[in-house]
Amino acid sequence: MDNGLTLDTICGDALEEMKQMTSQSVDLIVTDPPYNLSKDYGTTADNLDFDAYLDFTRQWLREGRRILKDDGTIYVFMGVRYIAYMYMIMEQELGLVFNSWITWYYTQGIGKTKGFSPRHDDILMFTKSNHFNFYLDPIRIPQKYYRRRNNMRGANPGNVWAFSHVHYSNKNRQMHPTQKPEALFERMILASSKEGDTVLDPFVGSGTTLRVCQQTSRNGIGIDANHPYIDMTRQRLKQPFDGFDSMDRRLTRVPNDLNDKDVRQAYIQNHIQWFLTNHADALATFITAVKDKYAHKMDKEEMKKLDDLEVKNNGNRISAT
Repeated sequence: MDNGLTLDTICGDALEEMKQMTSQSVDLIVTDPPYNLSKDYGTTADNLDFDAYLDFTRQWLREGRRILKDDGTIYVFMGVRYIAYMYMIMEQELGLVFNSWITWYYTQGIGKTKGFSPRHDDILMFTKSNHFNFYLDPIRIPQKYYRRRNNMRGANPGNVWAFSHVHYSNKNRQMHPTQKPEALFERMILASSKEGDTVLDPFVGSGTTLRVCQQTSRNGIGIDANHPYIDMTRQRLKQPFDGFDSMDRRLTRVPNDLNDKDVRQAYIQNHIQWFLTNHADALATFITAVKDKYAHKMDKEEMKKLDDLEVKNNGNRISAT
């Protein structure tokens, strides 16, 4: 679903390639750089000494700031050892404006017998100025209860995000050591860019950023020094789409107290458009949850409409209109 947009895949050194880019030319930077944990990325080293790694971080972030538009945003994943230093570089040295420290919570991770097993990664969200773009509606989550005073378009998801890893049994799993779930990038990209904007990932890895850009009508630029990962990304962009490989489980949550038939029917239609546009494969789960909660209140006509919704959208992209 390119829609005439551009998805550029560039094999090269991130810093050198960024230096060639025009100032204030991208709307959003979303990236998962190497954590300097001696991971095997093929042709690049992930084992710099401490000062060298911080200098590398400082240089590419400086270039990122230069090419980011004044109303733009940058999201950066980082491991615990360096994240405090990265924060200081971004705020104190580069003058970026702190917005959020996001915690990605996952249920499976590294096991430890001495100390506590890690169950999260962190994402720093900074903006270039105090005047930045943020689009809450596309990333809202369903309310727990139907209340007329509530915004039934949904609630703010907060800064703790629970998404499963992309497990090796997942059909979308790539041969990359640090592949991240598409839903993480979906939320960041929908929140901080609009259709037609340009998103940069200077460490594109398995191609998750560009895959999400492709399916959400954004232009994307992905850079990686490892040619096999660029080839991997290009092949991934050719694959058919039937929903992102992960999602916030709250998106199939059915509000309590949808007791009025007309209100319930209208809400169900809206829920599908609001929350499941990129998750058609979760429609059956949502329909089942509706039946579990409200079947005893539904007549035959309403049950048929519900079944027809599932048949109509099953396996298809759900229109956002």
